[in-house]
Amino acid sequence: MSNTNPGQNTPRQTDRWLEPGATNALVIYILYLAGLVIGITGLVGIVLAYINRDKAGGFVESHYTFLIRTFWIGLLYALISAVLIFLVIGLLLMFAVAVWFIARCILGIQALQRGEPVKNPESWLLGQ
Repeated sequence: MSNTNPGQNTPRQTDRWLEPGATNALVIYILYLAGLVIGITGLVGIVLAYINRDKAGGFVESHYTFLIRTFWIGLLYALISAVLIFLVIGLLLMFAVAVWFIARCILGIQALQRGEPVKNPESWLLGQ
């Protein structure tokens, strides 16, 4: 009997963004940035980063480390800001955390697009 679905044995092209590599890291950066508006996408991004971190090789591995640390450090900074929100300084810190988070993602995307590793993926600042 002949195969009635010719595309059945070939992988879908849309699945490539799930595989470890530069495309997946870029998707995670975008999910993080979208997470500033739609909170749940940041959680999807961290799950993808943890799933693909050990499978990636080369320069992309530093991006996964950078992405994971960006999430957890950003969450820590945001919690500290939330605790201090009752003081005026909390509002300023929350804004600073958002700027830090966006800058870190943009610098990571730029390095990824150039095919370079993050210079200091374990940094608490911008990693550059």
